[in-house]
Amino acid sequence: MKYYIISGEASGDLHASNLMKEILLKDRNAEFRCWGGDLMKEVGGDIVKHYKDLNYMGFWEVIKNIGTILKNLKFCKSDIIEYSPDVLILVDYPGFNMRIAKYVSSFSIPIMYYISPQVWAWKEKRVEQIRRFVTKLFVILPFEKDFYKKHNIDVTYVGHPLIDAVHDFKENKAIPKTTFFEKNNLNNQPIITLLPGSRKQEIIKKLPIMLAAVEDKMDKYQVVIGGVQLQADVYNQYIDNRIKVIFGDTYNLLNYSHVALVTSGTATLETALFNVPQVVCYKSSWFSYRIAKILVRNINYISLVNLILDKPSVKELIQNELTPKTLTKELNDILTDERQSQIFKDYEGLVNICGGKGASKLTAKEMLKTIGF
Repeated sequence: MKYYIISGEASGDLHASNLMKEILLKDRNAEFRCWGGDLMKEVGGDIVKHYKDLNYMGFWEVIKNIGTILKNLKFCKSDIIEYSPDVLILVDYPGFNMRIAKYVSSFSIPIMYYISPQVWAWKEKRVEQIRRFVTKLFVILPFEKDFYKKHNIDVTYVGHPLIDAVHDFKENKAIPKTTFFEKNNLNNQPIITLLPGSRKQEIIKKLPIMLAAVEDKMDKYQVVIGGVQLQADVYNQYIDNRIKVIFGDTYNLLNYSHVALVTSGTATLETALFNVPQVVCYKSSWFSYRIAKILVRNINYISLVNLILDKPSVKELIQNELTPKTLTKELNDILTDERQSQIFKDYEGLVNICGGKGASKLTAKEMLKTIGF
């Protein structure tokens, strides 16, 4: 069958690629036309647009690039109809994907939505759009099934795909510590990892604050940035030869990290699954933050770890709270044995709540069942 898959972020590229692998095990003649990234390409996806050309962070950034976004929407709509897929698979990326779902729903193409829009946090009116335009919704967070049940929408809870990704990495792809350290010219000191995000705007906002917070730790720890090759020039504006940047190998880095300072988003859950104590950092433009404060009213936390556990397990420093002084204080806290012990206990509970591995396999099975394959 012919599959058209749309993912607009690095995390979506990962989850979509694992889903594609599972589909291929059941449909060996599967053809994939994709909006995504390198991981989807490795599985055999024909990449129409790379996510690096689609990703805009915050409301102000979206407004500044609205012309490009509208052009992409117009092209995507026509490309789907021209390709005439047997099924459309939308992966996260709700601002774009819900508009595509609305358009395509009138063409009798089954629409599978993998990783629900966060309507429980904001834009609850999208629930009705999901009911009207999406054939089947697959959710990955435990509380989402109950949320949709309240709205009389039957969804399939598949578990979080990061469980699969991290388990597969540890079992099949992790390299020995000595090999990793030698490869990246690291010494034997414990690693403080900085994950300032993959977008240029994120890095500019957060990396200088992270670096200021670790300044007095460099005699006892080595500081390593989990970097994105696309942003290599951005890191160089802020670092000196005491700081290492490791590109495209975040999982090996987290596997051997002592603690981490992490941008809010998928990386917070990944860090937890590698059992690394963390401080969560969020900072955007003033305009984007004010708009978000107005729109997002239904959640108490911004990190996936705290959202799933429904308690403040890891410290979140948001907007004006994120300063060198406050981040230094919280970093000192997670370096203590007592605080780490509590975090490790919470992480254990997190894994139990998320369930075991198998999200990608179950999603592929249920998708194909829904469309009668």
